[in-house]
Amino acid sequence: MDTEKRPVLTGLVALVGVAVVIGLLGGLAVMVGVKATGIGGASSSSSSEEAPATFNLPRPSDTGSTDAAPEETVEPTSGEPTSEAPAEAISLTTSRQSVSPMQQIDLTGTYQAGEGSILQVQRFEDGAWADFPVTVSVSGGTFATYVLTGRTGPNQFRVVDTDSEAVSNEVTVTVG
Repeated sequence: MDTEKRPVLTGLVALVGVAVVIGLLGGLAVMVGVKATGIGGASSSSSSEEAPATFNLPRPSDTGSTDAAPEETVEPTSGEPTSEAPAEAISLTTSRQSVSPMQQIDLTGTYQAGEGSILQVQRFEDGAWADFPVTVSVSGGTFATYVLTGRTGPNQFRVVDTDSEAVSNEVTVTVG
């Protein structure tokens, strides 16, 4: 074959040859890396027993009854005052009672029944609650965020669960 008369064909053959060599070297490098890290290899546990599969679910068994269990209703007695807030209540706290304008106001709290919930921060403005441009998610039954405001005077804040509409207590921070 005369390479001077067909330079395009010669270039393509050389390009394919280089691609094959690079592919083989890359594949060899991946194989060595997999072998070195132990990915896909046998378990190195000290016991000779095979580990159980991760996604094995137990087989359902017949319980013998299809009737629903009767629900007990407990009526509260009118003479006993309750001393605790309900467990599903949102509790909001702040560490500072007064701050300078545009100084960070930390809002923290607990919401045991709201794991994964998104809470909307609200501020009391002109006689109504208005959404403040801050949301926070609940993780481990707790949440923490902060707000910045330049509005001087007493500022009341609360948080509202965006799904269940549950409302926290109010906290007041004086700005100025």
